[in-house]
Amino acid sequence: MTGTAGANGSTVSTVTADVARAADAAGAAGGPGRRTVFLLAHTGRRAAIRSAELVVQGLLKSGLGVRVLEYEARDMPLPPEVELVAECTREVLEGCELLIVLGGDGTLLRGAEFARGSGVPMLGVNLGHVGFLAEAERDDLDKVVDRVVTCAYEVEDRMTLDVLVRSNGDIVHHDWALNEAAVQKVSPERMLEVVIEIDGRPVSGFGCDGIVCATPTGSTAYAFSAGGPVVWPEVEALLMVPISAHALFAKPLVTSPDSVLAVEVQTGVPHGVLWCDGRRTLELPAGARVEVRRGAVPVRLARLHHASFTDRLVAKFALPVSGWRGAPH
Repeated sequence: MTGTAGANGSTVSTVTADVARAADAAGAAGGPGRRTVFLLAHTGRRAAIRSAELVVQGLLKSGLGVRVLEYEARDMPLPPEVELVAECTREVLEGCELLIVLGGDGTLLRGAEFARGSGVPMLGVNLGHVGFLAEAERDDLDKVVDRVVTCAYEVEDRMTLDVLVRSNGDIVHHDWALNEAAVQKVSPERMLEVVIEIDGRPVSGFGCDGIVCATPTGSTAYAFSAGGPVVWPEVEALLMVPISAHALFAKPLVTSPDSVLAVEVQTGVPHGVLWCDGRRTLELPAGARVEVRRGAVPVRLARLHHASFTDRLVAKFALPVSGWRGAPH
């Protein structure tokens, strides 16, 4: 495995075919070095079931082991050599080289939740709509299998958020997010009254529908829908984006990755709710304080392509670029 420095100073690891050959040799000899891939799929979709079957067949044919959750396997006609595990915990990823996730944005975030802290990279195959976290599309399954078998992929670390909630000065909740932590109103007829803070200093207070605190990865998700900027993933920064704020100054803010962002829900007003990646939620009483900082544990993503994020942005949003001539040579 070789490493190259990314634009943000992080290390992008390149897995070589020599590593694959050594692992295959160990596996053929019955040794402990047999390569294993964990497969996670949205089996509620027929397309995901068929895609999972194709991926499993390709990996097994090439001598790799495949591990699948029992309750997902019930929906898929899998060969008996597939290893089944009962629970969706980090521990069941032990010994796995890669986590392949088949599905839409929700399934990919579920995969990130699954893989975080295990050190196992996640390779997403988009079966949904936009799928910014995905590295491949449904039509690329053969290529995905080939790249995994030959170890022709890179691994990059994506910044996460650590989220802390205080009530009456006491810490009442810890959480994390890959995309965003959003403080939102609960009552549709009443705005949420908040004061926002950066690095221990107040910035402004206003009524709004909510506040999104996001990573660069999450800049194309909820923060984008709320009017925030698109931030290239190699940029290290934190974002704070107000949602429908009733104020003259309620602009998206981009801060240092070492900043601490805070949202205080005012006392004497309707309570709010905290959503992390749209998957985990916590009711926030009036007076609650939500603090967001750079996460201590990144999520590792496997990359198959060297295409620029600009090209990915244009493709995912179908942006009109006809008429572009490019810089003169």
